[in-house]
Amino acid sequence: MADFSMPRVAVPATLLLAGGGHREGEVYVMERVPQHTGPETPLDMLNRPEAFFPFRPKKDGEGVLLVAKARTVTLTVPRPQAEDSVRLSAAKKATLEITLADGSTLSGWATLELPQHHSRVLDYLNAVAEPFFTIATSDGVLHLVNRAHVLYARPED
Repeated sequence: MADFSMPRVAVPATLLLAGGGHREGEVYVMERVPQHTGPETPLDMLNRPEAFFPFRPKKDGEGVLLVAKARTVTLTVPRPQAEDSVRLSAAKKATLEITLADGSTLSGWATLELPQHHSRVLDYLNAVAEPFFTIATSDGVLHLVNRAHVLYARPED
């Protein structure tokens, strides 16, 4: 039987695990997904039901690591150049600070694509059961944050 695999695209990423320490490397996303046009996003990949994902550290000699999503605190990736401006035209940006279980903080904004009467930061954090959500920062990156590792969020608007 022939091996079948979906074509993948490498995305540079910085991984923070519950044990601490940032690791530079790359993750792999599918070239196409049925949910939207274009390739899978790293957020899509993290929110799939599989418990592990492949991560290739930048350090020479290290092979691919199969990382437990449950132990992933954040995965930081470059913000895509071409965002769907038509889809996001009705979205609201909310500034917030996230405090993680290790005491570190992330400040940035979330893009709230919610009904107007449910568009608070609290609504964004509680909107879906998916484990990861996005915080964008002014340095051009997206922090994909695991809800299970958040102590609290502070809206700054």
